[in-house]
Amino acid sequence: MDRAPGLSVRLKLTLSYAAFLMVAGILLLAAVWVFLLRYVPDRALIVPGSTDSLAGGVFPIRSNLLRVFAPRAAAVLAFLLVLGLVGGWILAGRMLAPLTRITGATRLATNGTLSHRIRLPGRKDEFRELADAFDAMLARLEAHVAGQQRFAANASHELRTPLAISKALLDVARTDPKYDTGEVIDRLHAVNTRAINLTEALLLLSHANQKSFHREPVDLSLFVEEATESLLPLAEKQGVTIEISGDITPTIGSQALLLQLTTNLVHNAIVHNLPGQGTVWVNSRVRARTVVLTVENTGEKLTPELASTFTEPFQRGTERIHADHAGVGLGLAIVKTITHAHDGTLTLTPRSTGGIRITVELPATAPTPTANDSEN
Repeated sequence: MDRAPGLSVRLKLTLSYAAFLMVAGILLLAAVWVFLLRYVPDRALIVPGSTDSLAGGVFPIRSNLLRVFAPRAAAVLAFLLVLGLVGGWILAGRMLAPLTRITGATRLATNGTLSHRIRLPGRKDEFRELADAFDAMLARLEAHVAGQQRFAANASHELRTPLAISKALLDVARTDPKYDTGEVIDRLHAVNTRAINLTEALLLLSHANQKSFHREPVDLSLFVEEATESLLPLAEKQGVTIEISGDITPTIGSQALLLQLTTNLVHNAIVHNLPGQGTVWVNSRVRARTVVLTVENTGEKLTPELASTFTEPFQRGTERIHADHAGVGLGLAIVKTITHAHDGTLTLTPRSTGGIRITVELPATAPTPTANDSEN
């Protein structure tokens, strides 16, 4: 927003310092006048019988004192004015130096340079708290922008792949009249389904990231049962056994998003498993102030470094075992976003015998009493 130019803060502080000194000096001179000069007689006093002669001497009468005092007082006020302006300018510059550095960093950030940090030295004060908070904000903003750029690049690549495949299939079918049309349709259907799933996953990820959803009391254990039941045919096809245990886990959140979270976890545990001999363990339990959902699966041995990358968008893990239903690479990224949107924590821990343990911890709520409970 354009604004009319005004006085700088440094000049305002300088004028304030000078004005303060001038007011202090004037008050001091006024005090001298009120409490000293007003009690000095205005004319010479002659004491009867006194032999002292006042001729040629300086008698401390008010007019004489004013004649001597006034020029000195004016000189003192002028000195205070100069001292206030010069000293105030120097002091204001030193006081505002941290603010100048913060302003410079702000301009750099406005121009797109997010890697710059203020790193204000010295002990903690108001300016250093502001500089440290600004540095922390820049760090988070830089990480967020980098993540968004990486996500946009990956999403563009993932969306371009099915479009390129569709174009190639259509070009082949158009140039080769003898090409099997049914095969083209089947392959186009599969490619189109993948593109739709990817688009829906991106929309879900954006929706959860904005936290624009209705919260209500829910039972996480019910979502475990529903997700497991819906994915049981896939588990049977993969030869994976699912074992469920746990208690009622009341929390507050979105039914659709928490069901998607649970489904993604169970689906991930099934498709990244040992075909024909794998196992998935799903457990829900309640702690003092949180509810915990744990999903474990068998599989290849993983390193903590590799496991930490699984929540990044489009990171499928090259060392993991894939199936035909490996998804679009957003399953755990969506889980992470939904967990954080519900003020929870997500932990990925490799199992010593192979596979991974994924733990979601959400704030717990007191279970809603039923009619039977109220009667009892």
